[in-house]
Amino acid sequence: MNLLVTGASGFIGSFVVEEALRRGMEVWAGVRKSSSRQYLQDSRIHLLELDFSSADTLREQLRGHHFDYVVHAAGATKCLHTDDFFRINTEGTKHLVDALLALNMPLKRFIYLSSLSVFGAIREQQPYQEIDENDLPRPNTAYGRSKLEAERYLDSIGNDFPYIVLRPTGVYGPREKDYFLMAKSIKQHMDFSVGFRRQDITFVYVEDVVQAVFLAFDHGMNGRKYFLSDGNIYQSSDFSDYIYEALGRPFRVKVKAPLWVLRLVTRIGEYWGHITGRMTALNNDKYNILRQRNWRCNIEPTMDELGYHAHYDLKRGTDLTIRWYQENHWL
Repeated sequence: MNLLVTGASGFIGSFVVEEALRRGMEVWAGVRKSSSRQYLQDSRIHLLELDFSSADTLREQLRGHHFDYVVHAAGATKCLHTDDFFRINTEGTKHLVDALLALNMPLKRFIYLSSLSVFGAIREQQPYQEIDENDLPRPNTAYGRSKLEAERYLDSIGNDFPYIVLRPTGVYGPREKDYFLMAKSIKQHMDFSVGFRRQDITFVYVEDVVQAVFLAFDHGMNGRKYFLSDGNIYQSSDFSDYIYEALGRPFRVKVKAPLWVLRLVTRIGEYWGHITGRMTALNNDKYNILRQRNWRCNIEPTMDELGYHAHYDLKRGTDLTIRWYQENHWL
């Protein structure tokens, strides 16, 4: 079986590539010319440079290839300019799908990695209820809006295109760079959190996302959208406490600040990013993500239709992640 993974040099994409190799698949790793090849060193990987800015360009780059499956993991989670989210996440997806259709690629399944963020801050009244696939999306970030627009484009094509959308909640694990900042801060003795109202959060370990990807090759219905989490509900302090334990309980100062402090910090971060030309992790989208109180989601359809069952809860996943950060000298 031939598999194309876009965003193959990234966090989730690189794990999908590794699992596909373990399963004996022929793997093409779609990368940008400037992408790191750090996690794509296996000689069995076919590297394929892709330019998502044009469907015509993509069509020529893909011409002559035959893929049974495509996992579209390429995308941007941080951008200096709002338009860039839509250029990369929305238009990039549209161009890839248009190129595959123009080439009459006989795909068995196209997997689009979207996000729970397409729903935004809904069901925020306590007691919190699970976000459901039938709820009306109201994304509160440029990232979430761009992902939702990509989903809607897929929906517009019709049943002739065999796609499934996966909507993971917060994905963590080895190689992940944003949650890593929390671990780095705690190692440096500062445990910082924001907001005083109850926050129910959910997580999914990267290997469980990969599990869902491969289940979706052969299970589920075309056009369906599935949430991914480990099935548990956590409080905002749980993740930092697990990191603290995995680091060996270093001395730490716990600081809980009001949301207006986060608003100020993210505005400064956004401003600094525009000055330096480099977007920081503390930006306007991050503010809206951190202020959101309800991240519950209904994964029962995912379990029933894909046969998905998470193998990693947050404690186990955090222990493995911190160990990787330490062994690879990130911490």
